[in-house]
Amino acid sequence: MNYNLARFDLVSVRLAVACAQTGSLTAAARDSHLALAAASRRIRELEDALGEALFERHARGLLPTAAGRVFVKHGLTLLQTMEQLGGELADLRRGTARHIRLCASSAAISQFLPPLLARYGELHPQVHIDLEEQVSEAVVATLREGRADAAVFVEGPDTTGLDTRLFREDELVLILPAGHALAGKTPLAFVDALDEEWISLTAGAAMLQKQQQAALAANRPLKLRMQVRSFDAVCHMVASGLGVAILPKGATLPIIKSMKLGWRPLADAWAQRRLLAATMAGQPDAATKALVDFLVAPVRPGKPKGALPSQNAKARGPKR
Repeated sequence: MNYNLARFDLVSVRLAVACAQTGSLTAAARDSHLALAAASRRIRELEDALGEALFERHARGLLPTAAGRVFVKHGLTLLQTMEQLGGELADLRRGTARHIRLCASSAAISQFLPPLLARYGELHPQVHIDLEEQVSEAVVATLREGRADAAVFVEGPDTTGLDTRLFREDELVLILPAGHALAGKTPLAFVDALDEEWISLTAGAAMLQKQQQAALAANRPLKLRMQVRSFDAVCHMVASGLGVAILPKGATLPIIKSMKLGWRPLADAWAQRRLLAATMAGQPDAATKALVDFLVAPVRPGKPKGALPSQNAKARGPKR
C-alpha cells in the first residue's frame, strides 16, 4: 500500500504525538492551539491518508494502536529534527557558522572532554559542539549511522571503515567498599576478585566487555548483580555494600574520596586502555577535522602532566 504522506503537515504530526502523550484529544488540541473540531478533523485526515487507525477511542480518552505507536515514534524524530534545523538556522543568523555533532563515551566525557570543549569554544566561537553521551559500542554505531560527525570512545569496538587516532589513555582500577577484604596497594589480578558480586555500567560499556571476556577466558562466571548508567551511580552501589566495581581511575578518584571508598590497581594488561577519536573513513569536512586535530593535539606547555597524550599517533586498534 502506498501511503499519501504529502497530505499531512507538521501541525498534524505534533497533534498526533500530543494525543499519544496525553491520551486526550481535548488536551492535545489545547496544547496545539487548535479548536477541538479542527483537531478531530486533522486526526481523521491523518488516518485516511495512512489507511490505518492511529488511536482507539475510549470513554477515558485515546490509546495508540500499533500503527499509532509507529507513527508517534517517527513523528517525534521528525519534530526533533525540525527543531534542530530551526535552532541551527537561528544560530547561523547569530554568527554560529557550524554545528558539529560529537558522540563520546562516559570515560571520555568524565575525564577529558569538558575543559577541551570549553577551550575550543573560546578559540572558535562560531562553532557549536552538540555533545551526546553513549557507551562505546553505541558511540561507534552513532557515528556509522551518520548521527554524529566525530566520536570519542574506548578502544575495542570494530573500527572498520573509520579513521581513528589516539585521543587519551586511562587506567581501570578496582573500586571497593571501605574496609573490604580485597583492599590493598599492590596490583590485583581480576580473576582473584571473581568471587565477588559486581556492579557495572549498562550493556555496551567497554569496561563490562573487558570483564566478561576476562571471566570467560578464566572459565569463571561474572556475578553481575546490578547495572546502572553512570560512574557516580556505580560508586553509590559499591558504597552501600552491594558489590565491587571496575572504573577509570581518573574519572572516579574524586568520587572515591568523597564516599570514602577503597580502590586497588589491577594487574591485568587490559586495565591500561586507549581512547580513540574517530570520523568516518575519507576526508571529513574542514570544521570536523579541525576539532579532531585539536582534541588529539600533543601536550601544551603549562598543561598538567598526563592531561593530554604525548603524541599524535594513529591508533593501532585491532581490525575486526
